[in-house]
Amino acid sequence: MKFARVVMIAVVLCSMAVVGSRAQTKSTEEVTALLREFIAGAGSGDKAIFEKFFADDVIYTRATGIVITKADIMTSLGKPASSSEGKSSYSADDITVHEYGDTVIVAFRLEGRTEHGDGKVEQAHYRNTGTFLRRNGRWQAVAWQATKISDTAKTQ
Repeated sequence: MKFARVVMIAVVLCSMAVVGSRAQTKSTEEVTALLREFIAGAGSGDKAIFEKFFADDVIYTRATGIVITKADIMTSLGKPASSSEGKSSYSADDITVHEYGDTVIVAFRLEGRTEHGDGKVEQAHYRNTGTFLRRNGRWQAVAWQATKISDTAKTQ
């Protein structure tokens, strides 16, 4: 009888672990998909993409060390790009995701590529870390940190 009870408890606990890991996997998939969608569209300057991605109370620390808000981000999108700025595109790799219930931490390597009107191509590499919260069933970034990877660090 005791053996049957132990087996039953083990089965229940294993079942709970499987259900929990499926939920974590779903969260990882959702946040990773949101990140990829944002990175694919960020170069367009489409306000809707930024509105969806960043929470209203986001704290964003730029690679320069300047802290900005969502309002700052949205205002910068309203400014027309000069012809010398060129067209930008982004890609991400080395994505790591850690889940903590309704909080997900993401770290990844970002490559920015800008094609200038004169044909010159400029590339920059960053390490980004973001904290996402699920609010009302929707994931959004509430904290963001961008760090530029130095040329010497790229070769190491």
